[in-house]
Amino acid sequence: MLEGVVLEVHFANSMRLTTLVASQNRLTLEVSDNWTPPFQLNHLDLGSWSLGPKFPLWLCSHRQLLILGISNTRILDAVPPSFWKLTSQLSYLNISHNQIYGEIPHIPMFLSYSPVLDMSSNRFKGLLPCISSNVTFLDLSNNSLSRSISHFLCYKMNEPKYMQFLNLGKNLLSGKLSNCWMMWKNLYALNLGKNNFTGSIPTSIGSLVRLSYLHLNNNKFSRKLPSSLKNCKQLVTIDVAKNDFVGSIPSWIGHRLSSLVILHLHSNNFHGYIPEELCSLTSLQILDFSHNKLFGSIPKCVHNFSAMAISNSPDYPFRSFQIESQLVAIKGKDLEYSTTLQLVKIIDLSNNNLSGEIPKEVMHLKGLQSLDLSFNILTGRIPENIGDMGSVESIDFSSNQLFGQIPQSMSSLTFLSRLNLSNNNLIGKIPSSTQLQSLDASNFFGNKLWTSTY
Repeated sequence: MLEGVVLEVHFANSMRLTTLVASQNRLTLEVSDNWTPPFQLNHLDLGSWSLGPKFPLWLCSHRQLLILGISNTRILDAVPPSFWKLTSQLSYLNISHNQIYGEIPHIPMFLSYSPVLDMSSNRFKGLLPCISSNVTFLDLSNNSLSRSISHFLCYKMNEPKYMQFLNLGKNLLSGKLSNCWMMWKNLYALNLGKNNFTGSIPTSIGSLVRLSYLHLNNNKFSRKLPSSLKNCKQLVTIDVAKNDFVGSIPSWIGHRLSSLVILHLHSNNFHGYIPEELCSLTSLQILDFSHNKLFGSIPKCVHNFSAMAISNSPDYPFRSFQIESQLVAIKGKDLEYSTTLQLVKIIDLSNNNLSGEIPKEVMHLKGLQSLDLSFNILTGRIPENIGDMGSVESIDFSSNQLFGQIPQSMSSLTFLSRLNLSNNNLIGKIPSSTQLQSLDASNFFGNKLWTSTY
């Protein structure tokens, strides 16, 4: 990377001068507002250069352009109409991570075979545009697009959609989802999270037989999960957290979705028992059922979660798109993981009505990093073999009805940095260890515990 270097480039057919300034790892392209390049390009990638704040009008003169990347280039402007006319010839367009505003017009036709469009992280507003059926990748996330998406989903229903990746997350989209998913069978990843969608999930969602990643979190979806989802056998992630879903957790998830790695159902209205069929999900690494209305005991068969039982995780199946960015709760904080998600292993069953004892089988999950069983009505003793959880960093058993002493084996948990046992019926001496002695006294309140410190 050039640093503090100025390059002057003269063109034979023009008296104008373009200047490239490399400073602090960012290149700046400075040209006059009416500059017309004396050349034609078909591939231009200026990602992370400083082009703004105005939209570079000279791009519109490149009539042979096929690939264009101008992400993170400090543009704070609207897109000129002449540029939108140019987009139909592109096979790749990335204008993400700017502050581009205005509305996106319909783009009904692309001349290339499988165009890729990334317009995420801008300030676009208005209706979602109708897009050509041959687009394979569309990312419009983190904008201010609003209202219904029915016109988008049901556009040209006589044409099969080639879309594989569709990310509309973090917008202001609303209304019910139309039952038009039967023509979207090539979808591999679907993100509708963090919008204002309402109503039930249409049954045609089961037509997405190639779907691996499904994010419907942070909306206002209601009713039960559609049983047609059992047809989506390649699902790796189901994230429907923070909605208004009801009913019991479907047992067919364990029977039919054997590839699941992430199952996020937290902050809904699911009730009933945790089905033992879920123990068939041997690839599961993140299980979050917190903030629901579940009751009954924790299944003893959880030791079948073999991916959680080993510290050296198998390769996470990102396949062609490394798209997963999952918000998970660990150590009492919400952290966002992306490329390191394959290393995260969590069970969170907090804020339910679970009863019975903590199964000693849970302690066989030696790769588990976070275990949260707080705010239930669990009884019995903390399993003596809790020291077997050699990778655990966070344990929260607070606000239950546990009794007896803290197992001595807990002092061997060398990675433990967060432990909350408050508001139980525990008695006796807190085991001596560097990790336990460094914890705040509030993590042991509401018990009859002591050390030389507390």
